[in-house]
Amino acid sequence: MSLSRLPAPWIAALAIAVAPVLAAAKKPNIVFIFTDDHALRAISAYGDALNHTPRIDSLAEQGAIFTRSYCTNSICGPSRATILTGMHSHRNGFTVNYGGGGFDGGQTTFPKLMRTAGYQTAVIGKWHLHSPPTGFDHFEILPGQGSYYNPDFIQMDGSNKRYTGYCTDIVTDRAFEWMENHRDPDKPFLLMVQHKAPHRAFTPALR
Repeated sequence: MSLSRLPAPWIAALAIAVAPVLAAAKKPNIVFIFTDDHALRAISAYGDALNHTPRIDSLAEQGAIFTRSYCTNSICGPSRATILTGMHSHRNGFTVNYGGGGFDGGQTTFPKLMRTAGYQTAVIGKWHLHSPPTGFDHFEILPGQGSYYNPDFIQMDGSNKRYTGYCTDIVTDRAFEWMENHRDPDKPFLLMVQHKAPHRAFTPALR
């Protein structure tokens, strides 16, 4: 049976049951890099001859290439909700970008399961789920789609903070800042780095 078909309480119970096993093993740090609307054909690791993406290609050479991956929902917010929950949109309740209410943060998500297993969790960048992140020890997220230039970021206390510069650079810099200066060095971490780019309108850095 697929994990996504199990009732949420069962998933939580499973996470609690496997936590001691995970604790006994060395836990790797996990950096989840999420680019928005990034087409397969725009990555040279997948054979594109026009776009050259050396850093992504390097990750691909050291990791894995998915030749048969399937999109559970191609709409931005619902796609994010399926990744967080492991459930299709009709199960997790977030089916449209706008007009359907916010994401139900009370349900089981994989960052919550990682916390149960002893991980420190953080998300920085685009969220687009119309509700505050849950299951994270730290977050700094764009409001809605966010801006490419001089973007505001919602802080954990609900306030907005504006950074000067280009959004992709800022999300990356904030992620490094958290890893280097704010995480607990005694815990493994899950960091979700969620970029707005290359979502339209296609607006590059001024440089």
